[in-house]
Amino acid sequence: MQRTKILVIGSLNVDLVIQGPRLPEEGETIMATSFRRYFGGKGANQAVAAARQGADTIMAGRVGADNFGEEQVASLAAEGIDTTYVLMDDEHSSGVAFILVGARGNNRIMVVAGANGAVGPTDIEALVPVMAACSCVLIQLEIPLDAALAAIRLANAQGAKVILDPAPAQSLPLSAYPHITVITPNAHEAQVLTGVPVHDLASAKEAAQILLDRGALAVVITLGSQGVYGLTLAGEFHYPAFEVNAVDTVAAGDTFAGVLAAQIGAGRSLKDAAEYANAAAALAVTRHGAQSSIPTRGEVLQFLGQ
Repeated sequence: MQRTKILVIGSLNVDLVIQGPRLPEEGETIMATSFRRYFGGKGANQAVAAARQGADTIMAGRVGADNFGEEQVASLAAEGIDTTYVLMDDEHSSGVAFILVGARGNNRIMVVAGANGAVGPTDIEALVPVMAACSCVLIQLEIPLDAALAAIRLANAQGAKVILDPAPAQSLPLSAYPHITVITPNAHEAQVLTGVPVHDLASAKEAAQILLDRGALAVVITLGSQGVYGLTLAGEFHYPAFEVNAVDTVAAGDTFAGVLAAQIGAGRSLKDAAEYANAAAALAVTRHGAQSSIPTRGEVLQFLGQ
């Protein structure tokens, strides 16, 4: 049986976004220009990104047994995502992210983990039969580390390609790396993982080589305005950033990771998948919000055609 499904294991949040002329300093109050509410969370964002590229996508995680949780599940289902494995948690609220966005699209974020913090290894073990039917399992670090590590190990044991977006940044045990097919840090996350300050292609290559040496099969580092750098056992690649008018960068990394997983799951090479995901992320920063900014397959193809 050919595996085509994508399983995303991770967080689901409601994003409360305040837009202002600039970000306030400590102790300062400024007048904002708008307030919006979006569905977010790195896991849910990445599931939406994969689904909008046509991938058969399954979301696994926890939400609170509250209005926010019910609305998130309904929103994912409306995207065509299988929400069977999104558990309703009676003991914790749904996760919430408070996001301040400045005029240049820069942001500051505070997150209440809520039910996301209750995801545990037992939840992950229940997903083993699902992993066995999936081409790729996509994981981030907005759930407890023991759950994320269990997901990495068990997905690899079931023969799925394991894609790890190591965000928010934190160090990983060396034992995790041999189970990772592709790891996708940004420059800051790559520095946290390796100790190498990543600021250009040379330093990206140095950090990527360390991650390869630890056992990951491939490394793709997103470098913002410097594009995307990739390193595998077969060689390296680099795609410059697209020149776009950025208004909100909040879901760029999630768009990249979800689209990358969808492309790999569809059988494309890592190099081609990264080039395509780079375009999708560029489109995402031209729009406000998290899931609302994620482009469809048709929009990415049109953008590349231009």
